[in-house]
Amino acid sequence: MDRHFDCTACGKCCRGWLPLTLGDALTHAGRFPLAVVWTPVKRTSRDHGIATRLGFVPKLRDRGRLAVRIVPTVYVPPSFPCPALRPDALCALHADKPSRCRTMPFYPYREEADQAEHLVPRAGWACNVSPGARPVYRDRKILDREDFDRERAALLDQVPLLRAYGEWMMKMVPGMEDNLLQAARKPGGGHVVVGFGSLLRRLADVDKAGIASAQHGLLADLAARTADQPALAEYHRQYDNWAWEMDRLRS
Repeated sequence: MDRHFDCTACGKCCRGWLPLTLGDALTHAGRFPLAVVWTPVKRTSRDHGIATRLGFVPKLRDRGRLAVRIVPTVYVPPSFPCPALRPDALCALHADKPSRCRTMPFYPYREEADQAEHLVPRAGWACNVSPGARPVYRDRKILDREDFDRERAALLDQVPLLRAYGEWMMKMVPGMEDNLLQAARKPGGGHVVVGFGSLLRRLADVDKAGIASAQHGLLADLAARTADQPALAEYHRQYDNWAWEMDRLRS
């Protein structure tokens, strides 16, 4: 059976965290506040297999098998619109938007045969899923797959680098394993969020000082915007800490 899906230009889905490829994160470092989100995926999850291929499988003390997605992410509160939205709620970088925006509503961290549930609009989205919308999915296959394949290929290309980073972080950051295990125990799953500077330090052949300078301005601005909002206290703390870290990296 065909699944139909068309997005309108309302911008309502462009809020909160946005996972990026590493290439997109570096390209848009002057526009998006970045973090690295570690998401543990249990062995019992249907996404465990692909998480092991696209992510990282740390060596745990109890020898358990926990796959971890390590994802550069646009880190803004769900109440904040995407930083790339114009005042009229249209995308300001449509011609050069990140892979994640192009591939929506499909999700490359899930097997192609299991994409159907992503074709249901979330609360607040204004998407057309009627038979009058274009068909996008048939017999558990994506019909127009160019963007999906491009994003999946980019994720596969970055696996060696992110695995090396993951191994380094597990050795160097006290409590990282405990934090991942605690996140894995949360109902519905949890995340461990760290500053993008931890990954930036590990990248070769990039303008670390330039990226850090761009990130510092974005993070400092968001720290100021969230300073007097108790509901966003955790975001404020992270922005403040990461701005300090980027300040050190840019000098």
